[in-house]
Amino acid sequence: MFYKLVFRNSRRERKENGLFFSSLLVAIVAFYIILSLPYQDVMRFLARMESDAVNRLLAMIPAFYGLTLCLMFFLIYYASRFQLERRRHEFGVYLMSGMRRIKLFALLLAEDFQNSVAALLLGLPIAVLLSELISLLTARLVGLGIIGHQSSFSLTAALETAAGFLLIKFAAFLILSGKISRQEIGTLLADQPEGVRPQKPWPVYAVALIGGIGCLAAAYTKAIRGLAWYHIMEMGRTLFLGTAGTFLLFWGLRLPLGLLARRKKSGRHLHVFHFRQLQETVISRSGALALGSLLLLAALCFFGAGVAISRFYGEAEHILDYTFVEEWGERSAEEIRQALQEQGLEEQFSHLFEVKVGYIRTTEDYEHAFEMKPVLEALDELQHSSDTSADSSEDSWRNGSSLQNHLRQYTYPHLIALSGYNELLAAAGLPELMLGEKEAALFQDAEFANEEDVELLNTILKTRPKAQLDGQEITLTGEVQTASIVTDRSITLALALILPDEAFDYYTQENYDIYLNGILAEEAYAHDGLMAAISSLNEKLDAAGLPYESYLQNMGRQLFYMVAASYITIYLAIIFLLIADTMIGVQFLTGQRKTGRRYRTLIWLGADYRMLRQSARKQINWYFGIPTGIAACSSLFGIRALLNGLLSSRVRSNMSEMMWISAAMIVALCMVEYLYLAAVKRISDRYLQGLMEPEREE
Repeated sequence: MFYKLVFRNSRRERKENGLFFSSLLVAIVAFYIILSLPYQDVMRFLARMESDAVNRLLAMIPAFYGLTLCLMFFLIYYASRFQLERRRHEFGVYLMSGMRRIKLFALLLAEDFQNSVAALLLGLPIAVLLSELISLLTARLVGLGIIGHQSSFSLTAALETAAGFLLIKFAAFLILSGKISRQEIGTLLADQPEGVRPQKPWPVYAVALIGGIGCLAAAYTKAIRGLAWYHIMEMGRTLFLGTAGTFLLFWGLRLPLGLLARRKKSGRHLHVFHFRQLQETVISRSGALALGSLLLLAALCFFGAGVAISRFYGEAEHILDYTFVEEWGERSAEEIRQALQEQGLEEQFSHLFEVKVGYIRTTEDYEHAFEMKPVLEALDELQHSSDTSADSSEDSWRNGSSLQNHLRQYTYPHLIALSGYNELLAAAGLPELMLGEKEAALFQDAEFANEEDVELLNTILKTRPKAQLDGQEITLTGEVQTASIVTDRSITLALALILPDEAFDYYTQENYDIYLNGILAEEAYAHDGLMAAISSLNEKLDAAGLPYESYLQNMGRQLFYMVAASYITIYLAIIFLLIADTMIGVQFLTGQRKTGRRYRTLIWLGADYRMLRQSARKQINWYFGIPTGIAACSSLFGIRALLNGLLSSRVRSNMSEMMWISAAMIVALCMVEYLYLAAVKRISDRYLQGLMEPEREE
């Protein structure tokens, strides 16, 4: 009989609390996917390319897992407490029927254990299939699937997921079951109406509302201007203002909700009732709603910023497949060509060309070898004109000042030969650079060049300013060049001059480094794909003892940023979203059941199911809409602050595009919120439908 009761109660709980059970399933899936990350194809590939960075990332996973287990424990404890409170009368009847307290305690633990096992048996297969699908899709998108897919299933990850989930479930229910089983029978059988908190004068709420808005505005200002990232204390102040502002805002919302309840709406049934219900809910749970809004804000910021960053790093420029560097080994560029020919590997390349890079060797005056005062003066004039214009901004002034300081530092730049750089441009499908005898072009590696700086310099270069190179006048012309001169990052130039070959040979005194770049022939990767072709060729080059860098290394770095940004941030976003939605949903449904007598009174007064359903749905819209709307608005500022603080100036040049991507992700998560809202409405409808049946007197 005991086991039948456990089985029946467990099945009923899963049916009546399907929303909470579904949240646990999603949590199990998220736990497994993050723990199985080391076994995914992309991570196996990255371990060879970026082993140090990957190891640091994987070392952080247990910390993330432990943190989310703690958060999920509080969610399970919070939600389960409401569920057990709803069954108080049932537990009292069990004790009245002769069930011992120790048996009631065992009954509750057995029910929870059965539900937990059911969640694991359903969630783990879904997690394994989804992890395998993610591994295949990711490998396919980056061209790794053809190298050889390996199963991403991890028994260790599955066991850790099950152990962690069962641990927090057991701990939460052990505490709750003990509290319930120790209560007196009369306490369990008696109704426990929710206490009503006393109202304060309306000016108090008005001050709280205005103060909350002011605190949020101050926090937004600090975040957008980047002040929060200057110092840890400033970051603390920003977070304090944002948190305090959110709690004050929700506490002060009692005033506008009260005003809405007083408005008369002709033809609208139960208008005052559902706003009074909502006002009372906000009064008693304003802190919980504010916390839910902050959790939603964290989810939106993590998801929006993570996807935007991963999208940016996923768009790496790809021109070159290989770079053979003369300075790394004893072989010269010509000897490398000969070695490739001897090994039969030269035919793998459609194009091999040299890019020459050197220093100014005609002088040892490193502080005055290169000067471009006209450029600095033009920048200063642009700043002054920007200061006096009506549409000037602090950001544009800061960019100009930063660029001036940057250019003043480079008095001894690298030099690049024009012929090799033009071959690079031709390989990229770009027009060649034309330079006269006394002309030069500025070069900045994409690692250092941001869009605002490049635009400022291009504006100045249109005037063909003069510069001094070892005391000789040259003309700067064209536009700033940013095409990477090597495959990976063996050399990154913050500033360089592109010179005609004759001038390059003179200033370097023919003492320079040669980078032999190669582009694979289409026939080499037509069958198996680019990644497989490069991987296979790498093995042959290693056997031949040739020093090289391949596109796989650059690809590995970009993939690492993409994986680190997407997997971790999306994982945290899912966890925070689960906690926030489950907390808000359980709160509302539990509060609705606690005020069930009010709905029955309305039924006795003549209200039909349609009226009750419409009123409850409006309450749900407001109850979820207020914290979600505030979180969505705040997330636009939060994401902008994250991007400003975490990204380099070069990456921030794509801020507008990244913000549009983030906005799209915010809309997508709001659609998920709408689906969750619809699920809560269906549960509410079923409850109200049950109230329409005549209540049996006991």
